[in-house]
Amino acid sequence: MRAILGVLLLANVAAAVVAFHPFGGGADDLRREQAGLQQQLVQLRTQVTNAQQLATKVRGAREAGDEFMEDYITEGRVVTSTLQSELFDMAKATGITFLPTTFAKESIEGSDTLMMYTINAGCIGTYANIAKFLNLIDKSDRFLIIESLVAQPQQTGQNLTLAIKINTFSKQMPGEGL
Repeated sequence: MRAILGVLLLANVAAAVVAFHPFGGGADDLRREQAGLQQQLVQLRTQVTNAQQLATKVRGAREAGDEFMEDYITEGRVVTSTLQSELFDMAKATGITFLPTTFAKESIEGSDTLMMYTINAGCIGTYANIAKFLNLIDKSDRFLIIESLVAQPQQTGQNLTLAIKINTFSKQMPGEGL
């Protein structure tokens, strides 16, 4: 009799486990799992959308950078002659005397195609003419950075002597030596 009661008790416990908490999960468990998966799907779709937007922005930035390089950076093989000529023309247009210039070339760390040129130039002219010259440098089609300038009055007359240091960049084409 005890054995039969034990078997019946065991069968009742097994039936209760199956009825109240099935091994495959109940309807509530499946709904919670579905809600969790829906939320995960929404998050993944948001991540994909963000990644696509980021890729579009990166592509746009790359195109803008390439366009900037094309418009404002001079090719390496002609940078000294082009800038020398341009600075001389600016000086002539503003009525100042342009003194000889020197160019120093430096490689840029992390870039295989860009070089930085430092131009040391001097000129003599009136304050107004030098101001016009600096304005022309500032508005140049080239990417010119005035690093420093020193203006000193001459002992005779109203002229100033200007020493100017300008930085610019050049792009090296394939096959050119850095």
